[in-house]
Amino acid sequence: MTSLNALTPLYMARTIGLCFLVALMEGLDLQASGIAAQGMAAAFQLDKLHMGWVFSAGIFGLLPGAFLGGLLADRIGRKRVLMASVALFGLFSLVTTMAWDFNSLLVARCLTGVGLGAALPNLIALSSEVAGPRLRGTAVSLMYCGVPLGAALAASIGIAQLAGGWQVVFYVGGVVPLLIVPLLGLYLPESAAFRNVRDAAPVGVVSGLFRNGAALPTVMIWVSYFFTLMVVYILINWLPSLLIGQGFSGVQASWVMLALQFGAAAGTLLLGWVMDRLPAWALSALIYLGILASLTALGMVSQLQSMLVAGFVAGFFATGGQCVLYALAPHFYRPSIRATGVGSAVAIGRLGAMSGPLVAGKMLALGTGTTGVMMASAPGIVMAALAVFYLSVRRNRSPAD
Repeated sequence: MTSLNALTPLYMARTIGLCFLVALMEGLDLQASGIAAQGMAAAFQLDKLHMGWVFSAGIFGLLPGAFLGGLLADRIGRKRVLMASVALFGLFSLVTTMAWDFNSLLVARCLTGVGLGAALPNLIALSSEVAGPRLRGTAVSLMYCGVPLGAALAASIGIAQLAGGWQVVFYVGGVVPLLIVPLLGLYLPESAAFRNVRDAAPVGVVSGLFRNGAALPTVMIWVSYFFTLMVVYILINWLPSLLIGQGFSGVQASWVMLALQFGAAAGTLLLGWVMDRLPAWALSALIYLGILASLTALGMVSQLQSMLVAGFVAGFFATGGQCVLYALAPHFYRPSIRATGVGSAVAIGRLGAMSGPLVAGKMLALGTGTTGVMMASAPGIVMAALAVFYLSVRRNRSPAD
């Protein structure tokens, strides 16, 4: 099933399509805790600070998962690691529904995060390598738009208020990935770039990431991932609760989350397409000014219609901007170290993703309110913008495939 010529459109379509399905379930599982937050808090009698730990437990698992997933992918192959990752996050999404107390809930979310974290570097590597440098941004965008669409599916489950309570979104996020695993085994081709270098001596992590001109791009990638993911995960995990705290109903909050994820899908596709067509300064300014404006609006508007627009714009620029980063990173690493490089960047980004919900939870516990949480993100967004500007300028001098 994997003998298609790597240059054929069918080979590319099959790889990107299967990666899209995994990304769809990854997006659903990443959003699941935010959608189920009110039900989980009631079931386990958790306050805002404890819910911050629940959110961050899943994100904490993403960190070692991303680094190990990338490292193993450069050693044993993208396909094998991706299959194991999908099985892991599907299994522990189901275990989440069986949690009996706060500690078991934390463990289940952490191990779900390990699987989710290990999957993403492989999705990026497979999509970018099957497309090559010329179509890399488009390919990664097509794959990654599954993440916001999966999150939109999670928001739809919240809107529907299906029988079964808060566990329903985790049942979907567990069963469907386990059904996808055999499809990957049968139909997903291994990366041709990995096959071409798998018999070569492995490249050391330090050498691959910090020598021969790679050090500064690596640090800039890490900075941009850290601060952008901090904002993305504050929105994913805390926005429903923040909206309810501002007086919106649970259903209205789910509609805003749905608008945010549709905006994210649109931003992922459009910004990925224009990243090769806009000057570096224009791309950086567009993304990060859009993020700052939308965060300001989310903290200030009070009407549902305006909040829906603000949610759409926030998703468009925050998640769409993150997709641009995912498409940029593979340009700076050769195939023998590419998944490790992307995985390390995702892992550092998860530090930002993990700290964001914790900081937001602490600020809310101190009474700063939604506006304070949103405005505290501004300095990091400026730093991320400068890093993305540098990476965009350096892209044409990246190593050849």
